[in-house]
Amino acid sequence: MDQIKGHPLYRKHNMDSAMNALWEFYRTRFVALFIISLVMSCITQYATMFIDLKSIQSMTDPALIVEKLKSYLVPIVILMVVSLFLSTILHYYILHKPVNSSENIFKAIYKSLRYFIPYLIIMVIFAFVASIGIVLGVFVVIIGAFFALNYFIMISFFLLPIMMAEEANIGTTIARSVKLAHKNFWPNMGWTAVFIILYFVISLVLSGIVLLPFAGSFIKTFANPQDTSSIMNLPKDPIFLLLSSAVNALTLPLFPIFAYIMYFNGRASEENVVILSESEKKEPKVTVEDLYAKPREENNFDSK
Repeated sequence: MDQIKGHPLYRKHNMDSAMNALWEFYRTRFVALFIISLVMSCITQYATMFIDLKSIQSMTDPALIVEKLKSYLVPIVILMVVSLFLSTILHYYILHKPVNSSENIFKAIYKSLRYFIPYLIIMVIFAFVASIGIVLGVFVVIIGAFFALNYFIMISFFLLPIMMAEEANIGTTIARSVKLAHKNFWPNMGWTAVFIILYFVISLVLSGIVLLPFAGSFIKTFANPQDTSSIMNLPKDPIFLLLSSAVNALTLPLFPIFAYIMYFNGRASEENVVILSESEKKEPKVTVEDLYAKPREENNFDSK
């Protein structure tokens, strides 16, 4: 797909340019990304209302708790499948909209269907392998578990971009993801860690702001720890549902945008492509000859 070379995120990046590209892409397309993400977030937030964790809290028998959790297995699986499909739509839109103005969200929903089943199969395999890796990491040390988690998140960033941009099958997608991730292994690991930390900090701050109108419920719970009904009922509050969906909509596009930055950086490095950003084009370049050039002579006039 030659069109991707005209994508605004397609270039070799360093840490600064990656973050600048993330912000510029997010800022210039904020309205469309926010509206799409808000609809998606409302769907997932509404779906979580059918998982009643409040009923589990009052149970003391472990067997009953396990049985209750089993009854929620199907809704949780459906929620995860829906979330993966919504993520597929957002990835498709972010890849194709900047290079094809005729693309819209409705076309993205339809066309992303062809990638969804392969992506779902990959994620099932990926989740199984990742869980084993994280467990093994725990046996080493706690740091090993975080390293393994960061590693598998890094690999996951490449999956959908490769599948969509290169029209790859399941096997090729997994193999290419590992290859591109390992091409610049330590920078990719570092970028992933920095992005995840920034993402959680931003989400934490925004969530704190959203929860301010409901501070009374938390104060009531702290005053009487036995009474947690006010907090457990928050997800069913329409205002809370809308505000939390808005917070998710603000941060949801960051993941696919950063995934394409990682992919395009690896692809451009692989193809040895150098594309300057707009800010870099405006900055004057200093050459080696400039460093060794003779100083400009100034006319000195002796005063008589």
